[in-house]
Amino acid sequence: MEPSSHTPRRSDAQRNRERILEVALTELMRSHDVPLSVIAKKAGVGQATFYRNFATRETLVLEVYRRELRQLTDSAAELLKTREPDRALRAWMDRLAQYAMAKTGLAGALSQATSATGGPTKAGHPLLLAAIGLLLDANHEAGTIRPGLTADDFALAIAGVFQIDPNGDWQTRSTRLLDLVMDGLRAGAPAGRAGGGAARDEGPAAHPRSSPDP
Repeated sequence: MEPSSHTPRRSDAQRNRERILEVALTELMRSHDVPLSVIAKKAGVGQATFYRNFATRETLVLEVYRRELRQLTDSAAELLKTREPDRALRAWMDRLAQYAMAKTGLAGALSQATSATGGPTKAGHPLLLAAIGLLLDANHEAGTIRPGLTADDFALAIAGVFQIDPNGDWQTRSTRLLDLVMDGLRAGAPAGRAGGGAARDEGPAAHPRSSPDP
């Protein structure tokens, strides 16, 4: 009986935490010094619940960033389960653009948080390269991209997406840029599948320029 009585409370607690993080991302992208009470109110949680999850502004900001990074890197394997390798790669590139916009929008808040805690945001770089490597390996095996490309090559090729202004029409600009990169990846592919943009992911839009480091 005890596990069943505790499970709903654990589920509610997880939902509260996720709701706080979702609201925090939106609000911190608007203003890096938004009051925490505003985030708690818009998330629909009390102050006690909020501070039980995030004792300080710095822990909240860093967890928002880590959540975005986790969702991006975890999605590489998920996309490969449901799409052909080249289409999975192109869909993941759209998600990368969303992550880039989020990281840019969080730049002010992240700068304050990392200054206060010493927590390096570049710690996520190996995770990002691992996700890229997984996607490239699948495409190399399928012969859908040119041979010899490395995760570092790819990271350099898409670095421009981190320079797009999140306050402008970033979706149109990122789509054009990433289609161009994808065409270049397909050129010379053993399977001869050059040209024609792959289907794009229709995941949630919107997050917000920074560096190619995660």
